[in-house]
Amino acid sequence: MQEVRAKKYLGQHFLKDEEIAQKIVSSLSGVYTNVLEIGAGMGVLTKYLLKDERFSEIKVVEIDEESVQYLKENYPGLAKNIYSEDFLKMNLNSVYTHTFSIIGNFPYNISNQILFKLFENKDKVLELVGMFQKEVAQRVCSKSGTKVYGILSVLLSAYYDIEYLFTVDENVFLPPPKVKSAVIRLKRNNIKQLNCDERLFVNVVKTAFNQRRKMLRQSLKPLGKNLELIDQELMTLRAEQLNVEQFIHITNTIK
Repeated sequence: MQEVRAKKYLGQHFLKDEEIAQKIVSSLSGVYTNVLEIGAGMGVLTKYLLKDERFSEIKVVEIDEESVQYLKENYPGLAKNIYSEDFLKMNLNSVYTHTFSIIGNFPYNISNQILFKLFENKDKVLELVGMFQKEVAQRVCSKSGTKVYGILSVLLSAYYDIEYLFTVDENVFLPPPKVKSAVIRLKRNNIKQLNCDERLFVNVVKTAFNQRRKMLRQSLKPLGKNLELIDQELMTLRAEQLNVEQFIHITNTIK
């Protein structure tokens, strides 16, 4: 079968640099032997995953039917482990009965949704190594007090240790994107659950960042209860200035 044609509506940019592909796969710690690859395309990462003796079961999710056919023809042993569906709609409990890692050269147009799904499945997915648009990668890895610090920075850092691994140039993709890319790694930390109501915590974080330029006394008004009990010095700060512990404190006060 001929090479797969990259489809703009799926945000496909196929990685063609073998050295970088190998580097991405080797960035997985190997602690978790089950691996799910998102958006395998023509299998540039897949082939190195299959060769890697650290992994016992490789599964792939790919929404593009042309890519699915290519993978089945070129990696016939993988055929029974290919999910031809939308990752964002998948029930991850049906993929592996135990914990697993995720890897991928992720489509930029759904990268935020992939990370929110990771957060929702944090007790199942213990590690993620992935290629993102550089701007998204920097945002996820950012610390409080920086301009790019945001909702995903807070939510993911509450449960994962996050590392920015390396930057990737545009010319190693087909077709080349208009922006640089970056590979990051998220590894589950030891926190089983936050010391607060998690649903309210998520709501507090999202509400605070919805009006990120305003002080918390303004941005948190939509929550509308017990705000006067929160330390008033804290309420003069903006969302980007708060760390996870401070958001937990606010959540518990409102609760």
